[in-house]
Amino acid sequence: MVKTQTKVAVLGSGSWATALIKVLSSNNESIAWYIREREIIDHIQKYNHNPRYLSSVNLDCSKLVMTTDINMAASLADILLFVIPSAYLKESLEGLKIDISGKLVCSAIKGIVPEDNLIVGDFFINRLKVPEKRLVIITGPSHSEEIAMEKLTYLTIGSPEQKTAEKIARLFETHYLKTIISDDIRGTEYAAVIKNIYAIAAGMADGIGYGDNFLAVLLSNAANEMKRFIKAVYRTERDFNSSPYLGDLLVTAYSKFSRNRMFGNMIGKGYSVKFTLMEMVMVAEGYYASNCINEINRKLKVEIPIADSVYRILYQKADPVSEFRNMTEILK
Repeated sequence: MVKTQTKVAVLGSGSWATALIKVLSSNNESIAWYIREREIIDHIQKYNHNPRYLSSVNLDCSKLVMTTDINMAASLADILLFVIPSAYLKESLEGLKIDISGKLVCSAIKGIVPEDNLIVGDFFINRLKVPEKRLVIITGPSHSEEIAMEKLTYLTIGSPEQKTAEKIARLFETHYLKTIISDDIRGTEYAAVIKNIYAIAAGMADGIGYGDNFLAVLLSNAANEMKRFIKAVYRTERDFNSSPYLGDLLVTAYSKFSRNRMFGNMIGKGYSVKFTLMEMVMVAEGYYASNCINEINRKLKVEIPIADSVYRILYQKADPVSEFRNMTEILK
């Protein structure tokens, strides 16, 4: 693989950011990395791994310019890759003072911005004035843990500009990572958001005691719900059976690495939402997405009964067992 001199900055330090740093280091000579905590930087510089996430991944510090200053990281790069959990994105960007509208802005955030109820791409367009043609959305199906183990993975690179998508795709090409190009930036991003809700539902079903037979029915219905919702929110030609939509739903709902499934599993076993949130090391994006999608759907009025049940369990203290018992009567 030919090394590139493209200047890239990664903003965020969680498992997904760490996995992408590993990939980018294969193809790029220098990467700026914004990490909020100084102690994490110190640890990485001394031991060559992230102490909190994917600690088995060896990082090439000779290629990393790590900083706690988000403006410094952004100023060093032409391409900004945001991997900050959506729940904390708005707060994190309050310190960003430089104009990023002239840079290529990539979001690998699989969530929705609370309060604003905006997918991250629209947040960048509406709040930070990033031109849509300079926006890139990176989605799955993918789990950071498998990328860390160099298991074959496909990333979806979404952009309204074909050449821009191809440019970003080249940054990630390795022997274990392939890319899919898409121009459906909103559809792929909404799919990456709403599939987390259905992964929570899958985890709840497992926690309650339902088996694989029921889970197959649950997810086939969830796929139809996702299709209806995305069609309502942004209509364009797309194949919902392809990897960025159905594939991302399946891996998040079935994988042992899925934090959203894990979150739902604990709820299904009887743990409270508050306790489960406290116990989760990583952010379960579906928790925040459930509330945001519910608010958006008050206007759209799309029939999404599984997502509605998850919302009632998470935010209205509905009993999971009762909700799923009622759900079994309407699934097809």
